[in-house]
Amino acid sequence: MNIAVRAATLSLFSNLFLLILKLVVGLISGSIGVLSDAMDSGEDMVASAAALFSVSIARRPADWEHPYGHGKVETLAAAVEAGVISLGGVFIAYQATERIIHGGQDIDVGLGLMAMAVAAVLNTLVSRYVGKAAKATESLALASDAKHLQTNVVQALAVFTALVLVRVSGNNLFDPIVALLLAAYLWFTAFGLLRNAVAEIMDVRLPDEDERQVRQSVLEHQLEVRGFHDLRTRRSGHLRYIELHLLVKPTRTIQEVHDLCDQIEADIEKRLSGAIVTIHAEPDDSGDQEPVERSER
Repeated sequence: MNIAVRAATLSLFSNLFLLILKLVVGLISGSIGVLSDAMDSGEDMVASAAALFSVSIARRPADWEHPYGHGKVETLAAAVEAGVISLGGVFIAYQATERIIHGGQDIDVGLGLMAMAVAAVLNTLVSRYVGKAAKATESLALASDAKHLQTNVVQALAVFTALVLVRVSGNNLFDPIVALLLAAYLWFTAFGLLRNAVAEIMDVRLPDEDERQVRQSVLEHQLEVRGFHDLRTRRSGHLRYIELHLLVKPTRTIQEVHDLCDQIEADIEKRLSGAIVTIHAEPDDSGDQEPVERSER
């Protein structure tokens, strides 16, 4: 089991444990905050399952039907994460509004505090592990899952704070009010995750730093290269796709140009993990002494 699958599996089972814990405590204590957090843990299980499925599929090599690999499935998983978080916000907002308008039963604050403390600690530990795995594998699905787990930490702390305020003031209204603030935070987080997923679906170019690494790799071969143009980049899961047109002396043999392209591709792949580089070589007789990036031709 690789680190990505291991991290996604850990996230799934931690959410299952928290779902059971918070559902039981929420029903016993009567806290809308705890019950809302329990429902969110159920949605978290769906999101974690999507992340587990996606990282398992994304690591499959390219095949006849999928010549560019399976990385886009991670983008879909990230979109699912965003949808789950936003739906959780809707549910929490509805329940909190109902409690504010119609009131509700008394809250057993002690049980709620215990459940939220356990949830905060467990989600903090799991989110750190998943976050490290996301950074190591450059997985968008795991990065989204780690972000989702971090929102769970904020949720647990928010509900914990609400219950403390209920105990100190004796006013149960703090429970649904904090829940409404929590719903707004969830919608804000969901928007950020969805924006990242849409950017990858639309094949947005790689970050400036990544493209700078590509340019530096090419221009380091100043004795063999006269320039390049039409640099195009995009991302698919953990893979980076890079294409460019390389300008070389027209007197170079096919074998020499082929070896040069192989060397540049290897240099780029050393700088950027998961890079898939395609170079189209063109003869250039402009006589330029220094290699430069030129505008599209």
